[in-house]
Amino acid sequence: MKDVTLVLQDGTTFKGKSFGYEKPVAGEVVFNTAMMGYPESLTDPSYAGQLMTLTYPLVGNYGVPPFKMEADGIATFMESDRIYASAIIVSDYSEAYSHWNACESLGDWLKREQVPGVTGIDTRQLTKVLREHGVMMGRLEFEGLENLGDLGSLESLDYSSINWVDKVSCKDIIRYNEGAGKKVVLVDCGVKHNIIRCLVRRGVEVIRVPWNYDYTDMQFDGLFLANGPGDPDRCVAAVEVLQKQMSASRKPICGICMGNQLLAKAGGATIYKLKYGHRSHNQPVREVGTNRCYVTSQNHGYAVDAATLGNDWRELFVNMNDGSNEGIRHLTNPWFSSQFHPEACSGPVDTEFMFDRFIETL
Repeated sequence: MKDVTLVLQDGTTFKGKSFGYEKPVAGEVVFNTAMMGYPESLTDPSYAGQLMTLTYPLVGNYGVPPFKMEADGIATFMESDRIYASAIIVSDYSEAYSHWNACESLGDWLKREQVPGVTGIDTRQLTKVLREHGVMMGRLEFEGLENLGDLGSLESLDYSSINWVDKVSCKDIIRYNEGAGKKVVLVDCGVKHNIIRCLVRRGVEVIRVPWNYDYTDMQFDGLFLANGPGDPDRCVAAVEVLQKQMSASRKPICGICMGNQLLAKAGGATIYKLKYGHRSHNQPVREVGTNRCYVTSQNHGYAVDAATLGNDWRELFVNMNDGSNEGIRHLTNPWFSSQFHPEACSGPVDTEFMFDRFIETL
């Protein structure tokens, strides 16, 4: 196992060993506190451009399921068509795995998809650094590899300067469950496949369009805004199309994660970057106006500034840990969203009712 050094933007370094593909990479270093779900997290397009640190120490013990695609183009066990995270960083990689549905090890999968994996790093200490400083850029340097200069200096790298949504969104219109009753336009900002599964299971036709596609002249019954990576302020085109739709029609709109932020921006609110984001399976949220609390799965680095919401908008959910916004709703129109992931794959399924609420409005 080749020696690897993680170098953070503030100069902090961590030594580890390679168990994945060996190539230098740079990206935003983030941490996820979930205890399981690495196949789903690695294939979540919202991790594009990021070095994903898992705080739970034991990783890899249940291997990786087969990478199968169904006839409709939806992955059977993953959340997209490939790994989108730039690298994975763990404390203790388990080379031996055991699971009824596993077909290969995490390390073999990473090598096949040419994604670095690092083990032997004190991920608790790394997480403390990120919590105190905030997420920052970092790079992996491999012993014996000379092409480090291709990455540029960490000081010159800026995660938020890239439109990551444009990099991961589909380029053409894709239809699922064609011919079903109601039609839902899904704006693909980096959609997880379980969002599509949840909609299809509820008997609607899903029309998946690129993030900046003008869908306003299409025939549909509802609009769904998907999750995605990066800074929502880079998605000006998506917000402009959404504002055009909202000014012309009262058709139902639902958003998840990035979709929550785009809906808020279309309503006039502003977005800010969280210090270290929410990436876990255990974020508690409360539905505003009730005592109902839910355990949610989350993966985002930005949040809606609820104080900037227009008079026609209200918060729908709030985070019980830090008070940040977790969803919004319009006072009169059937427009609402969640910052968390109600499809939660992997993660708790407490809030999948959000899809039912959306379908009921169609």
